[in-house]
Amino acid sequence: MKLSEYAKRNDLTYRGAFNHWKQGLLKGYQLPTGTIVVQEDRGNRDYCIYCRVSSHDQKEDLKRQVERLKDFCSSKGWVVKRIYSEIASGLNDNRKEFNKALNSDNNIVVEHKDRASRFGFNYLKQLLNLLGREIIVINEVENNNDLMQDFISVITSFCARIYGKRRSDRKKKDILKALK
Repeated sequence: MKLSEYAKRNDLTYRGAFNHWKQGLLKGYQLPTGTIVVQEDRGNRDYCIYCRVSSHDQKEDLKRQVERLKDFCSSKGWVVKRIYSEIASGLNDNRKEFNKALNSDNNIVVEHKDRASRFGFNYLKQLLNLLGREIIVINEVENNNDLMQDFISVITSFCARIYGKRRSDRKKKDILKALK
């Protein structure tokens, strides 16, 4: 990968990554054009923790979730490089903190698989495996009501989108009326 991409993935400035390159801390080579290509080490990676709750009422649950995951990682002897936590819906496929965790170069540790994704978790797991990374779920207890909960979540999400659009359409009409 290019040095600039390496810097982004590891939360470094380009200059910081360049200094690491000059000091010989990074494996790689320089092209005749001057571009520095860093070779990825697919071996021992660090870990990052990702925690999520759905609503602001659950802020305390979020803190407890972070502590449980930190304890789990320390009991395994894993180095936790970063902790990502947020309050967001599991159906939202554009969560800021989760995207940061995915873009990092670390293995991702979550408490339950629905903390990472409500749908398509196995696709996510396969893609990370192709990148030489993994997503570790520490509590894989299956809930028999998962299918029903997922169904209700999808219906709720779609209803919110529909009614949200209707409300914004009504507001637009009211504003246009007021302007006329």
